[in-house]
Amino acid sequence: MKSSMLVALACLGFVFSLSAQTSSYQGDDFAIQSVSVTSNPNLGVTIWEINVSGLAGNTTPTPVGQLDGAPVLGYVFPTSLKATDVGFSQTEGIVALGLTSHPDFDDTPLWDENNDRVYDNDGIVWHPHWVILVEDKRVAGGLSVKQFKKEDATVILPPTNPGMPMYMDSPGYPVITIGNTIRVVVPNYRINNQTDFTYDGVAAFMQVNTSKEGLPMLGVYEVYSVASGDLSLPYKVQK
Repeated sequence: MKSSMLVALACLGFVFSLSAQTSSYQGDDFAIQSVSVTSNPNLGVTIWEINVSGLAGNTTPTPVGQLDGAPVLGYVFPTSLKATDVGFSQTEGIVALGLTSHPDFDDTPLWDENNDRVYDNDGIVWHPHWVILVEDKRVAGGLSVKQFKKEDATVILPPTNPGMPMYMDSPGYPVITIGNTIRVVVPNYRINNQTDFTYDGVAAFMQVNTSKEGLPMLGVYEVYSVASGDLSLPYKVQK
């Protein structure tokens, strides 16, 4: 099932690279030049990096003043990891680590990214999320974060999840932007000590929906660039 999902996403990635629409956010800051994940066994971490032709993280969304319709920008690492490797119950879909910015809301209630001692006002600061991505033809980008019904007792989320009915976690890893690089440091024990997975890199525009029943809660509406060109997850962890 997962291999067929990868094929579907690869096909979508090919379409993305050819037909992503132009928006006010598209530009060099989201034009991926390279992507890497490097294992550092001495520290017990992996270091994830996306390099762009512009300034990584320099462009952030323009707020709309409410949750419904809120814009989200992201540098995303789709991976071959299992849902259970990052604390979710077993479920189909692609495990992805997204580095996101969204000024209209804060979904990291445990973390104070701007260090002002207020925990619910720093959604614009680039921060990480684990998500499960699934194919979704209802949105222009063809993908969305997988949802579930709140009453479904079989769903397990990590204790750091933001409390939304989606397969999403707010793990609190440090995100750093310097020049053309955005990077995040992930402790090995937080990914079930997996260091042999494959991955890709994507820059995308997403949007929150809380009012339209026929649309996902968080959908991908535009893909600006794909590291591999076809979303085939060809890259391996460097050791």
